[in-house]
Amino acid sequence: MNVQLRNPDNRIELPGERVVADVLKELEINPETVLVIYQDTLVMPNTVIPADGTIEIRPVISGGAA
Repeated sequence: MNVQLRNPDNRIELPGERVVADVLKELEINPETVLVIYQDTLVMPNTVIPADGTIEIRPVISGGAA
């Protein structure tokens, strides 16, 4: 599977199908700090991504009015 990281941009290849939570753990990413997108849809940590799938991991950015 392909993993597209954002901010900073990076691409990683992982073998086989994976559960999103396992991918985040393997990459040492706190699941509370990112959004994971598969096929233009926000997915949950228990989602299984096929070996030929691509996910995008985007950091959650929050801010307020100045």
